[in-house]
Amino acid sequence: MVMLNIVGITKFIQIGPLSVAVGVLAYPLTFLCTDLVSEIYGRRRANWMVWVGLFLNLFVYFIMWLGDSLPSVALDKQPPWQTISLSMPIGLPNGSKASGSTELFGLVYACTSGAMLASMIAYLTAQFCDVYLFHFWKRLTKGKHLWIRNNGSTMVSQLVDSIAVISITFGAVFLRGEMPISVLLSLFLGNYIFKFIAALIDTIPMYLAVNFLSKYLQVNPEEEHSL
Repeated sequence: MVMLNIVGITKFIQIGPLSVAVGVLAYPLTFLCTDLVSEIYGRRRANWMVWVGLFLNLFVYFIMWLGDSLPSVALDKQPPWQTISLSMPIGLPNGSKASGSTELFGLVYACTSGAMLASMIAYLTAQFCDVYLFHFWKRLTKGKHLWIRNNGSTMVSQLVDSIAVISITFGAVFLRGEMPISVLLSLFLGNYIFKFIAALIDTIPMYLAVNFLSKYLQVNPEEEHSL
């Protein structure tokens, strides 16, 4: 997840009719992991894992900020790939513009830092929503029908995640009039539909993983386990 937040919105890819940021590709796996921990160990450990994920993201964001803040080496000592020459000015997600000779790291940082913060906010909100809904459905079904809590919790929490990350990442660009609403909606729909389909596909891996891991780890999924 940390790696995906770094590459974030550096590239948008076309998957059939969907426009999806490259950082979204493996993101549904984080919800599969959360559901697995929720099912096998319980709500407390799943929530703890969410906090660990947030800490790792903050740590990597701090390293990126530090790297952007520290001075670069002298021009005659720079490797050839450290700077790139832009033929025309380009607008960046943070509202600034880059032109001429531009440091590659600074360009990547400007493109990803805002999206990374948006992703962390969305991640925290959606993951806690996922854990809560997973155990809500588990209580309601009395521990039966794993597919209901797996899909029900993930589909709703992925909707929360998609709304949060798209609105926070591109909200300022949209309000400045630099992005039409049709593009904003296209990004949101592409983001959510991809995650929705991924949530359906991971049902079988979820059953297989729960069956194998509960036996391998010798853990009773019906019990709530401490940290």
